[in-house]
Amino acid sequence: MELLSYMRLFVEVARTKSFRRAADALDMPNSTLSRHIAELEKTIGLRLLHRSTRKVELTEAGEVYFKRCQSIVEEARIAHESLLDVAERPSGTLRVSMPVDLATGYLAPIIADFAKTYPLIAFEFDTSPRPVDLQTEPFDLAIRIGPPPTAPATLVARPIGVLPRYLYASPEYLRSAAPLTHPNDLDRHVVCIVEGATRLGEVARTFYRGDESVDVTVGTRFAMNSVALSRALAMRGVGLAVLDDVLALDDVKLERLVRVLPDWSLAPLQVHAITETRLLPARTRLFIDFVKARLRES
Repeated sequence: MELLSYMRLFVEVARTKSFRRAADALDMPNSTLSRHIAELEKTIGLRLLHRSTRKVELTEAGEVYFKRCQSIVEEARIAHESLLDVAERPSGTLRVSMPVDLATGYLAPIIADFAKTYPLIAFEFDTSPRPVDLQTEPFDLAIRIGPPPTAPATLVARPIGVLPRYLYASPEYLRSAAPLTHPNDLDRHVVCIVEGATRLGEVARTFYRGDESVDVTVGTRFAMNSVALSRALAMRGVGLAVLDDVLALDDVKLERLVRVLPDWSLAPLQVHAITETRLLPARTRLFIDFVKARLRES
């Protein structure tokens, strides 16, 4: 049992390449962690880590040992947590990275219901726009909008939902703007808020109506990566916003926004749950399944 415990500590140091970060994740003193790793190396009879004041790197033996230990430690953790599955009382801390717009617009009520269903699970959420590294940072999963990542190849992407996209504008904007009855009319709407744009200029978009599709180029005066900001600006009459019907629902009811080109839509966006491994603890697997089921209902 002591050897398995040491292996778990070694895997954390190897993943983070830092004794300090590993000690924080394991909630133990740095000196204790260093001593246990030294005891492990003494037991094995090989040096596993190159230590310096600036970084920690795996030795050749450490690389081999890490590959074997990672799966062993993961299997042991899953075996232990499967007992909680039997009792239907999963616990522990679930650490999730996700876009803030998706979190507040869609996932907040789903998370609240999940928390009520599984009261022993605690949560740590990161909604910053930075891409997290699931291999070196202590996240159980990342929820991402768009195509699944292609690197690193070890990541596992599970599709959990699809977000439709439509054009919305405020009544104020439509009263003073050029007529808008077909996607080709968008070339006269140079003041556009294009969700997902990061640079100013003309942006190509494809609109769909059943089996029909139209490629158009729209102009944008406001470039951003925030759906919430584009929605807020659209409500103030400065242009068009690309939104899904759930996020726009309340604004449409209050007549702050109107769906334009109602027969047309843009290509929907996929939502994926990204994990570093297929071996998932109960709380992570249950959360993914819960979110997937609720997104399909919306």
